[in-house]
Amino acid sequence: MFKKYNFRYYNFILLFLVISLMILGVFVIDSVNDDFTVKQATGVGLAIVIMIVLSLIDYHIAMNLYIPLYLFVNVLLVLVLVAGSTVNNATRWFNLAGITFQPSELAKTCCILFFAAFLSKLMDKNRVNSIGGLASFIILLLIPILLIFREPDLSTVLCLSIVLLTMLFLAGLRYKIIGVTLLILIPLFSLFIWYIQRPDQNLLYEHQVKRIMSFIYPSEYEDETMQQENSVMAIGSGQLTGKGLAKNNKTTNTAQTNLISEQQTDFIFSAVGESFGFFGSVIIIGIILLIVLQCIRAGRHARDDVGMLFAFGMGCLIAFQSFINIGVATKLLPNTGIPLPFISYGLTSLISSALGLGIVLNISLQKRKY
Repeated sequence: MFKKYNFRYYNFILLFLVISLMILGVFVIDSVNDDFTVKQATGVGLAIVIMIVLSLIDYHIAMNLYIPLYLFVNVLLVLVLVAGSTVNNATRWFNLAGITFQPSELAKTCCILFFAAFLSKLMDKNRVNSIGGLASFIILLLIPILLIFREPDLSTVLCLSIVLLTMLFLAGLRYKIIGVTLLILIPLFSLFIWYIQRPDQNLLYEHQVKRIMSFIYPSEYEDETMQQENSVMAIGSGQLTGKGLAKNNKTTNTAQTNLISEQQTDFIFSAVGESFGFFGSVIIIGIILLIVLQCIRAGRHARDDVGMLFAFGMGCLIAFQSFINIGVATKLLPNTGIPLPFISYGLTSLISSALGLGIVLNISLQKRKY
């Protein structure tokens, strides 16, 4: 399990960047709502331990368990639909003894692991572009995606789908297949927008339709865009250098006026922008970018295809998830709930990311020798 490693190759930069963001997230959450500070700080401590321990365990052990992990996470996704807690018309959480657990967050890392192992086997057999290989990929992808869609959790569906399709491309998907797929999907997207506006449509929930339409026709759905408008104002009020954390300044912050509900989760970037200003926001985005680049670097130097695909997959997940979260907070994207990695409140998201980054650290530690 524990191999002898040359710690000259240990990626201390990635470890430092991730821990820095986690600790920063605790301070931002504390400034927004100190009811969550202790839980988040405890989660950060646990996440750091998990990440360091996993970084010292051969990642092939986890990869060999890819089928049981895939089955396990799909069972959880089924159980949460049957026995999960419902909040705001969404059934996404288990609530056990005051501890909330969200299976769809764990599913992100587990699915990346599963498809890294699955696609690497297709690569070994040169079957990535075969009909059987693509059909099996699509079927295995649709199972967790449809279960998460039923919760409903459209943002996770979109983010995870993009990540896994990117991994398929990295596994060697032909450009011809990509071109044909785009030619099919572009008109289908137009048909989708037309269909969801019909009063008898049954594909999306009403609130999901309103969020999409409010992005296309903002003047007609002002109530739906109010949260994002307040977020943009909060970010703008931070100006260049920010107001400082809400508890430590006399200026009235959004966190103190409750203009943005649940600011500690999906709209945490509004608190970041308000507290640290433009300069601070750019630095934090830069740290996220560096983490993504370190994951890509680990993938480029991985000793095998499965390590390459997993490291790239985790980098894509952090990049796409951050892009969606910040895009929503700045009103560049339709309003949809997804946490900002390492910063937003949410223990399942934090632990799931720590699991993935721990494996990436071990991939870096066993990098290919030239």
